[in-house]
This record gives sequence, C-alpha cells and structure tokens, in this order.
Amino acid sequence: MMFKKTLVAVSLAAVTLASATSVAAENVDLLIKNATVLTMDEDKNVYENGLVAVKENKIVAVTDGSDLKEFEAKTVIDADGDIVMPGLINTHTHVSMTVFRSLADDVPDRLHRYIFPLEKKLVSRDMVRIGAQLGNVEMIKGGVTTYADMYYFEDEVAKTVDEIGMRAILGETVIKFPVASAANADEGIKYAVNFIEEYKDHPRITPAFAPHAPYTNTTETLQKITELSKKYDVPVMIHLAESDREDQVIAERSGGLSPVEYMADIGALTPNLIGAHVINVSDSDIELLKKHDVGVAHNMSANIKSAKGVSPAMKMQEEGLRIGLGTDGPMSGNTISTMDEFNQVAKVHKLVNKDRAAMPPMKVIEMATIGAARALHMEDTIGSLEVGKLADIIVVDTKAPNMVPVYNPYSALVYSAYAANVKHTVVDGKILMKDRTMTTVDEDKIREEALEFADKVRKTVIESGEVVQ
Repeated sequence: MMFKKTLVAVSLAAVTLASATSVAAENVDLLIKNATVLTMDEDKNVYENGLVAVKENKIVAVTDGSDLKEFEAKTVIDADGDIVMPGLINTHTHVSMTVFRSLADDVPDRLHRYIFPLEKKLVSRDMVRIGAQLGNVEMIKGGVTTYADMYYFEDEVAKTVDEIGMRAILGETVIKFPVASAANADEGIKYAVNFIEEYKDHPRITPAFAPHAPYTNTTETLQKITELSKKYDVPVMIHLAESDREDQVIAERSGGLSPVEYMADIGALTPNLIGAHVINVSDSDIELLKKHDVGVAHNMSANIKSAKGVSPAMKMQEEGLRIGLGTDGPMSGNTISTMDEFNQVAKVHKLVNKDRAAMPPMKVIEMATIGAARALHMEDTIGSLEVGKLADIIVVDTKAPNMVPVYNPYSALVYSAYAANVKHTVVDGKILMKDRTMTTVDEDKIREEALEFADKVRKTVIESGEVVQ
C-alpha cells in the first residue's frame, strides 16, 4: 500500500494473542482503564468497562477489562466511564491560517478577492510557524492526533508538529502564481522535493506534494508532480471538484471534461492522491475516484459556509471510497477540530437527502477515525484501537453537563459533544494533553505570540482600505 508508515514487528506471542484482542504483559507504559472503549475496529467492538494498554508507542491490549490485574503500568489513566476512542484525523486543513481566522467571513469569492491578496502581503516563515503552533494546540485540545495540511513553508509546519508531538501529512503547495515560498510552480516543486527528502523517514511526519488545484496549475505541472510522487512514494493533496470556477476553467482546457475526468485523462488520478472537497461530481466521477483508489477529504462546515454545496459524501462512503472528515482551513470553517464537524455532517446530509435516518452517528465517527485513516492510506497504523497499531488515543469526558446522560456513545459524540469535552490526548504513546493541559508546549506563550501577529494583520488590513469583518 502506498506511503504507509511501517509497523515495528510484534512478537510471535503478541501476534498469536492479537486475535483475542489481548496481550498479557506484566509491564506496560500506559494503561487506560474503566473506559467505554470505542475500538472502531472492523466489528465496531465496544467495551463498557474496557481497558487499553500501551507499550512504547504501540497498543498491546484492548480488552473488556476483565484482565486488568494482568497489567502493571508506569502511568495509569482511570477513565471512570469516559469514552476512550481512536484519535481524530483531520484529512484536510491549512493550519497556519489560524492567524487570519474571522477575517472577511461573508465576502463573496473570498479566495480570490481577499485570501490570495492577504497572503501575498503577510505569508512568511514566521507567520507559518506562529499559525501552525496555534492550530496544533487547537487540534490537540479537540482530540485531533493526525492532520493533513497544505500550505507554504511546510518545513516550518513540520518543526511545530515535531515539537508538539503530533502526527501529520504535510504538503508544500504548488501553484502557478508567485507566492511567498516560490516564484512559480517549478520553484514550488523544487521546494517540495527538498522538503520530502528532508522528512521522508520521519516517524510521525509524512511529507507530500500539494498542487493547489487543477485550475491553478498547468497540465504539465500536474503530470510532473504525479510522476515525482511515484518516484518518492509520497501523497499528493489537491483541492478537487470544489467550485464552479474550477469546472469552467477545466472544461475550457479539456474540451468539456469535469475536473475528475480531466485528472484521470492526464494520468493524475492515482492511489497517492487525496482530493479535498469533491463537491461537483457525477456518478461517473465517483466511479473514477473509486477505480483509481483516490482518498477524499469531506469538509462540510467550510463548504456550506461558502455556499459551494454539499458533497455527495454519503454516496461515496456507501460505495466504498476512501473518505474521511476534514475541516478545511481556519479561514474557511473557522475551527479546525474534527469534532466540530460531527453535528453538521450528520444533520446536513439528513436535510439534503430528506432522510432522518441518513448518516447515522456511527458512520460519522467512522469517517473521523478509521475512514479518515483510509483516506490517507494509513489504516494499517492508525484510525482504530487494535493491537499492534500506533497509540493515538483520546479520552472524552462524559460527566460534562452537555454529555449527561449517555445512552449511546456514538450519538453523544455526534449530537452532544463539544471539542472542549476532550480530556486527554495521546499520540504515539505520549500524553500531549492531560486534564485539558498541554504537556509538550507552552499554550499561553503560543497564544500571546498569535495575538501579537494579529495586530500586524489588523494593521495591514486597515492600511489596504479593507474593513476587518
């Protein structure tokens, strides 16, 4: 399978016992007990008084808790009935844009009239670092343990991911216009190649190419990136079938093809590709995406906020495509915790399909965990709580007023939970947030630096004659 992180081999004894979802081990590094465990494994097993045991960065046991006495742990988290589940996976965002959040929220054609000009004036290595640090904290506090990011100076984003301890796929944006990190698409590709070569073997960071969109790159650029992605065995992230403008430009370029048909025609639909949004697609487009094993990032809140439409994500999920939830950037959906998508994804698909039973809670949680892992071709390592997988785990408070009572944990997560209900976040076996407190970075310092940069943004906007919305 393409660009998966290789699992360290487990012992023969562990493999033998894995089928029973339990590995007897006297000493483990982390034990989470008395938990309502949502495994999100193939059978969607749920353990009401379960436990999860972690040794180093791997899960070594997921059980009903009856074997609790068999484990001795350096660190113990007593969940006291709280929900324990796989870390959430954000399949599409632009994390550094947190510093632009809430600007021009209702401006028509905001991307071309507002975002691109603002980025031209303010994007820098410093801005990317500050925005990424802020966004990383937001995601960890909202239960996101892995995210897929497209932006500029992604090596700066990588440094922040490494420091905080998250997992990420990071793609250097390639676009035909001059931008802060490259004067043209060719320079963007060179930047991306250097980044890929630097981070190719990182245990938690997967470097990638990120051509902005089919209509903002030439055919030759898209084909070159496709071949390079095969050479380096890395993902390609792209905005795909997102807007009417894209449809028009690609139809004129290709003699009437849709963006998905065009990408297939030029050889750019591959298992390496992760398409974000995928709103304007026909049944035949969906068939092409499935045929080429393309991953899809479904970004409900950003798409409905921009009035671009609702992706046929439910149909794609039902037909077995690799599809997971994303938030888009913080100028689009404003919040970048995947949990904030749950409620909207469930309700809007019901409305669009005029079916109260459409998109049930379990399907939403699947799209945020193992489904998102499949979209990123990482389902063998993350996305569910199973023996041998990487220990990316969150604990969600069930005692908060908005969560009481819990009759169905999936429903509670989708219709009741807030991102702030996440109590503990574990990535790669390491606790990055405990009792809502960050353990690897200084949240207050990060917030203060972001507020200082916001003053610079505000001044720039005022000097340009625009009004801060």
